[in-house]
Amino acid sequence: MVVNLPALVRRSLWDVVPRDQRDTPQGLRRRQWVTAGFLVLGAAALAISLRIEPGSIWFYPASTLLAFVWIVGAFASGRLHLGRIADLEEPQTFERPVVPPFLLGAAMVALFVVGALLVRGLAFLQPLEDQIRNVLAIADNGSLPILVVITALNGIAEELFFRGAAYAAIPRHPVVWTTVAYTVATLATGNVMLSFAAVLLGAVAGLQRRASGGILAPIITHLTWSISMLFLLPAIFG
Repeated sequence: MVVNLPALVRRSLWDVVPRDQRDTPQGLRRRQWVTAGFLVLGAAALAISLRIEPGSIWFYPASTLLAFVWIVGAFASGRLHLGRIADLEEPQTFERPVVPPFLLGAAMVALFVVGALLVRGLAFLQPLEDQIRNVLAIADNGSLPILVVITALNGIAEELFFRGAAYAAIPRHPVVWTTVAYTVATLATGNVMLSFAAVLLGAVAGLQRRASGGILAPIITHLTWSISMLFLLPAIFG
């Protein structure tokens, strides 16, 4: 079967499927307060986890705590939805998004690999390379299987919170504001490269959430990207 790529991208990121997921006014206000509180807690936990010395045993519990904050905040805020998109062959039928978000994640991986190669190859981008190496130092000094589990856990947790709770808490322009919130939370790490990645990933995941009405597509794209980069960046930067 030949995949219609323009149609796949349009239905994954732009065409909004019909649904009615609106909270009551009281439920929306409650979700907003819960989300705001856990956003502050999560930003603090993220800053702590990425400022721990590479190789420290405290990195693992700190990262797990961060995921726990996002997950608890997401489910405490209210109902979450998996979402659905139109079938490519039968536009009048809808399905859970699985393959399209995986392909989008793979495309993002390719984009970031090209960017990483440019950063490594251009001398004037040395400060950015140093920031990437700061993040990779954690992987170099840790157990790879545990890092994969923590990376996956945090990817799921972030999407549950930012594309689940936070998105539903924002009545106007939620794609823009959840991307901003995700980027601001990542800025707490002090790492420019992580913040740049947050902008791109947040925008793509936000559009997926808008189109599908749920968190499944953003989770799959996020996991595809983050776990792939965990293996590819050390191979690029040595």
